[in-house]
Order: sequence, then C-alpha cells, then structure tokens
Amino acid sequence: MEEGKMDENEWGYHGEGNKSLVVAHAQVRYLTPTAGITPHAVLWHCVHVIVQFTLRISCIFLQEVVQLPLEFVKQLCLKIQSERPESRCDKDLDTLSGYAMCLPNLTRLQTYRFAEHRPILCVEIKPKCGFIPFSSDVTHEMKHKVCRYCMHQHLKVRANAQLMLMLFPFRNKQRMHFALKSLLQEAQNNLKIFKNGELIYGCKDARSPVADWSELAHHLKPFFFPSNGLASGPHCTRAVIRELVHVITRVLLSGSDKGRAGTLSPGLGPQGPRVCEASPFSRSLRCQGKNTPERSGLPKGCLLYKTLQVQMLDLLDIEGLYPLYNRVERYLEEFPEERKTLQIDGPYDEAFYQKLLDLSTEDDGTVAFALTKVQQYRVAMTAKDCSIMIALSPCLQDASSDQRPVVPSSRSRFAFSVSVLDLDLKPYESIPHQYKLDGKIVNYYSKTVRAKDNAVMSTRFKESEDCTLVLHKV
Repeated sequence: MEEGKMDENEWGYHGEGNKSLVVAHAQVRYLTPTAGITPHAVLWHCVHVIVQFTLRISCIFLQEVVQLPLEFVKQLCLKIQSERPESRCDKDLDTLSGYAMCLPNLTRLQTYRFAEHRPILCVEIKPKCGFIPFSSDVTHEMKHKVCRYCMHQHLKVRANAQLMLMLFPFRNKQRMHFALKSLLQEAQNNLKIFKNGELIYGCKDARSPVADWSELAHHLKPFFFPSNGLASGPHCTRAVIRELVHVITRVLLSGSDKGRAGTLSPGLGPQGPRVCEASPFSRSLRCQGKNTPERSGLPKGCLLYKTLQVQMLDLLDIEGLYPLYNRVERYLEEFPEERKTLQIDGPYDEAFYQKLLDLSTEDDGTVAFALTKVQQYRVAMTAKDCSIMIALSPCLQDASSDQRPVVPSSRSRFAFSVSVLDLDLKPYESIPHQYKLDGKIVNYYSKTVRAKDNAVMSTRFKESEDCTLVLHKV
C-alpha cells in the first residue's frame, strides 16, 4: 500500500463491531482495528493471530494483513465519522497503528460467473446460539427453559415498550421460516440485505427504526418475479417476502451436493436443542394447541449443522466454566512464563485443534482439563457470534448448473455462495465479563418474569373481588 496511491474518497463506511471497523472499496474490503492506541509489534501480532485462527477453521476466502499509510488512515477516519451510527461514535478509531486485514467484499463476491447485467443480492445473518444449555452446572433453572438471546433482549430493551426478536432456531423448516420472518420484522443488527454491495434493509444502528417491508419488496421483486407477474400491493409484498424466506432456508439447509437441500437427519439427542419457552414460536404453537414442534434435525452437510456442532463445544456453560478459568489463572499467577506453552494466545496449530476434540466433562482436577474446557468455550462463543453471508444471483435460462450450486425459487433459479465472517477467536480475558453478564441477564429476566406473574395474579384477585356475590340470611 503506497502513500501516493491511497485515496480515502474511494472508500466508504460499511459497518463495525466492538473491536473493528469495515470500509469498502469497489474491489476489496478492509477490517481496521479500533481498539485504541496499541504498540506496533503487539498490534501486528494480534491481527496475525486473528488471521491464523480464521484460516484454520475457514478456507472460504483469502485474507492478509496489510500496512496502511498513516495519513490515509487519519483522513479516512475523518471522512467516515459522520457515517458511523451514533451508538458507536463514543469509540475512538486507532489512527496510529496502520494495520488492517484485507478481505474480499462478500456482498459482491462473484465466486461463479454470474450474469453481469443481473444484480447480486446478499443476505447477512447472525444465527446466534442454537441450543438451550444442557450442563448440570447450571444453577438457574430458567436457563434450561429460556434461551440466552431472549433473556438478553429483555435487558437490552428494558426501557422500550416492545421486545425485539429473536433467536435464529436450528431445528426445522417451520421454525426457520418463522424465525426469518421475525428477523425481517425486527432486524436489529442480526439481519442485513445488500443489493450490489449497498445496504437496502437492516439497521446500521440498533436504535434505528426498522425499514418498511413494501420498500424491501420493491428491491426484491426483480429477483423473484422477473416476469412482473404481480403488480403491487400487500399481496405482492407478502409473496416476495415468502420467496426470500424460502430461498434463504434452502441455502442454509443445503450441503455440498450442488445446492440441493439434504435429508433432515434425526435430532441431536437428549443434549440437543430444545424449544425456548419465551420465543414467539413457542407462543404461536401454544395458541395452536400444540406443545412441541415437529421433531427433526439438520442435514449433516449443511453450514447450520456444522455451526451448531462448534457452538455445542460449550459443554459446561459459563457457570461451570468460570471455576476452571480461575484454576488456569491461579496457575498462571504462579508460573507466568507458561502462558505461551499453554497456547492461550496461539499459535493455533494442529496440537491446539486436537485438544478441542476432547469432549469429556469429568474433571480430574488438572490445569490441562481446565485449559481444554476454556479453549473449547472460546471457540464455541466465536461460533455463537459469527455472521453468515449468502450471495445470490439469478441464473440465465440456458445457463449450465453443473459447475455451481443452484437453489430454485418458484419462478427462477439462483446461483449462490455462502461465506462465514467474524471468526476471530474470543479473548481469554473476556471470560470474567461473560460470567458477570450472564448473572446480570438471568437475574433481570427472572425479576421481570416474577413481576409480570405478580401483576397477572393481582389482576385476577381484583377481578374476583369485583364479582363476589354476598349472600344475606333471609
């Protein structure tokens, strides 16, 4: 990256997370650290560790660490400041490091020879956690009934009148359709839709209002109804949204057999996912007089199945994990020079991954056991917070599908590619924060539920009192 060839006006704000910010160019995509001023050598190591871990678990796209001219970084930060969501502007951008990761822009990625005159649609989904904790170390019974996401939403929006939706479920097509429609209604930061790399649906800021479905349908209509069979109005909007949900579901359930949805496999056993009692899906079932949904699993070759398997490396829940973290910490306090040997900060080589395969939960009291569970938890938390990018492009009528995966809709076919983002390993140092946050989430949710139950009971007593018949002796 040469000083004279970098023009900040050719780059635009794309999005950001807690520790990084993304700017987009016509050809490439950069991930720029935003975690304050960091010594060059330390930052170079940190960025390389992210790349190393990501490459070990995903070979979908190419990435490299690059050094940027500091003047370019400074001018770019000034240019995009007005484009950042208000809720993010309290974080200062690091203009002194000059290091970034260079990635392809997956909203425009053309893995296959898509028709150049057809636009490319990209859907980004954050699936979140796909199972209810099954660990015997869980002390709050509520965690065996209600998913972490639903409980966390109560804490996040406690000042708002409406509860945001919802966990992306990993069970069956019925739940997936319900969840995707719910995400489209309350996208927050968990679902975004891009057209030719430009955001057309989804909130850049979690506090922004949800976009209008009719406007979304206007953007999507050429994809799903190219013959313009439907004119306009609510029926057209519902039909377009239904087609979008159908196509996304098929892609998420597709394996390696050129896009065909695999046969649904049996459930993941007694320790597998259960239905969250607080989810709108469960309430919908109860309204229909059903207690449980149809029981089915996921095709083993599909991305959701693989993601769920990694998430379930969280064998002990944070309640069972935290004492083991403290065991490792006590060992490091006594032998600080062992931190490198324990591979807490990498390298993430074959030896590191072999240890992840140990799924035993019988604690032998050793530091080795504790460290294995800690590393498994970090990997599981990474899978719980990743993003799935689905790129779609309409196929020409005479295009051959032998060399590319294709998914059908009712009136067309789409060539597609699927990528996974945000795979940097969760920090070892964040575990105490996760433990405190977990307790705060559960306690607040339990308090809210008790208050709601008390209010319902109070109303019942009042109604009963108002309707009391008083009989007098005659």
